[in-house]
Amino acid sequence: MAFRSNGPVMVALPPFRGVTRLIILTALCVFLGLAVLALVLPSVAAALADHLLLTPLLAVRGQLWQFVTYAFMPSGLLSLLFALLSMWFFGAALEDELGSQWLLEYFFASTVGGALLASLLSYAIASHAPELGPANSTAGLWPAVLAILLAYARFHAEEPLRFNFILTVKAKYLAAIYLLIYLAMALVGGNRFGALVAVCAAACGFIYLRFAPRRGLGFATSEGWYGLRNEFYKAKRRRAAKKFTVYMRKQGKDVSIDDDGRYVDPNGRSRNPRNPNDKRWMN
Repeated sequence: MAFRSNGPVMVALPPFRGVTRLIILTALCVFLGLAVLALVLPSVAAALADHLLLTPLLAVRGQLWQFVTYAFMPSGLLSLLFALLSMWFFGAALEDELGSQWLLEYFFASTVGGALLASLLSYAIASHAPELGPANSTAGLWPAVLAILLAYARFHAEEPLRFNFILTVKAKYLAAIYLLIYLAMALVGGNRFGALVAVCAAACGFIYLRFAPRRGLGFATSEGWYGLRNEFYKAKRRRAAKKFTVYMRKQGKDVSIDDDGRYVDPNGRSRNPRNPNDKRWMN
């Protein structure tokens, strides 16, 4: 368990909002809903949980929602509590810096990507390690938390964090410690498949951080789309300006048009009452 600190002891509480709040509230609602259902209809609650956990053997046979729902399934009260607190502290900080869209993309890229990669590996090594085979199940938010901690360490490598309210370590070392713990658990620990999913989620998060644009794929896509749209309108304006130039020549008048399709006053005066260098009005 780690927290950002504003000093040797003080814990900084981030704002509770946006995508971070949505993730936390979703996990809490699932936990409370299953708890109530287990009191009323325990058999139904157990059957429902079996279909919401990540079990590669079931996921590849059509239960594709497991690649998402496993992250919101509780793996124990204390585990859920610490995972939600870690998500709050590190997720909120990243959301403030990079935006809600980036955090949402990163969360699903690491969560879904980690589940897919771990499922493929479970089939590949099932004969050598039955504890990692596709019949095993896992649940919990810790794979996403590990990926988010990795992202936080990427952008705040030297920032000191308070670990379990006792030790103060830099973010990059804390991320390395957690990653090594999960890697060791995947090799020799008890919940080996769960640890494998966490390591795979961290790997997918690293790939996203390495190759995705800093503002996220959605932002880059929208910027590219608007750039193409603007180029299209500029091309139409240039074609219209060229036709206008030909028409005016037939009338015995010469007009000048710049590369963006704007009329150039021969006397040097702009027909645009605004700043002639401001091209935003053209779109």
